[in-house]
Amino acid sequence: MVVDLESVSEATSGAVGSLLSTTILYPLDTCKSKFQAEVRAQGQQKYRHLSDVLWEAVSKRQIMSLYQGLGTKNLQSFVSQFIYFYSYSYFKRVYSQRTGSKSIGTKANLLIAAAAGACTSVLTQPLDTASSRMQTSEFGESKGLWKTLTGGAWGDAFDGLEISLLLTSNPAIQYTVFDQLKQRLLEQKTAKAENGSSSPVVLSAFMAFLLGAASKSVATVITYPAIRCKVMIQAADDSKGKETKKPVRRTRKTILGVVCDIWRKEGMLGFFKGLHAQILKTVLSSALLLMIKEKISATTWILILAIRRTLFLTKGKLKSP
Repeated sequence: MVVDLESVSEATSGAVGSLLSTTILYPLDTCKSKFQAEVRAQGQQKYRHLSDVLWEAVSKRQIMSLYQGLGTKNLQSFVSQFIYFYSYSYFKRVYSQRTGSKSIGTKANLLIAAAAGACTSVLTQPLDTASSRMQTSEFGESKGLWKTLTGGAWGDAFDGLEISLLLTSNPAIQYTVFDQLKQRLLEQKTAKAENGSSSPVVLSAFMAFLLGAASKSVATVITYPAIRCKVMIQAADDSKGKETKKPVRRTRKTILGVVCDIWRKEGMLGFFKGLHAQILKTVLSSALLLMIKEKISATTWILILAIRRTLFLTKGKLKSP
């Protein structure tokens, strides 16, 4: 089996970038998820503002609970980003080889990104569901990964898979916009370099941050109603009244049921509740991810080549008499 080293390099740098950005912004992600998961009639809302979630943790002296599920989220983030970046890079390479063209059009890029996202969703959905339940649990009452996944039927671990597949359009839009903007900027820098400039043709960290923020904002606004429905489907059940001796089986939520619930209790604007928090978190996260990825991708590629060369030399020595 031949391993595509360039795809491995892209996947590794993307996964490391995702791990760091997820850890840095995790408290904001927890507040966002709990705020999105609540659907109550007007006047009965527990969280009127995103900051109310933070103050609840402070008042209950559960500040560290803002990090509940961090290990699972990091595992899910690392694995999903590795699979996504590997698939995305690999599919692009296969497409270029079959078409004989180095440039990829917008439509083809969208299809490639969507295919990579679909592969990622199917393989990492249980981790995604578990991390959402752990984040939306009452502060201080979050269970471990195994107990969270085995708390109901095995099928419950794939709650929200349909919406996750639908949301493959989110990273597809994001990375397509990012790649197109990046390509144009690099072409401009290349043209300047050919005119006598000796500076290397690379994307600066600040520019990568801006492009990441812009591309993710576009994708988030377009797909937000589906994002909120997904959080609600995967959210933990209300813990009130669960001190009974017999365990109560978790009621499985459906897309239609969640949509009707939002429409009945919050109206059309309910589908966009928490949009500002989602944009703030995802834009910062994606911008940091892409900025870190751009900065470490070259180092990752050098390390992979060095490891490959070392293994090749070691293998040659073992074969020699």
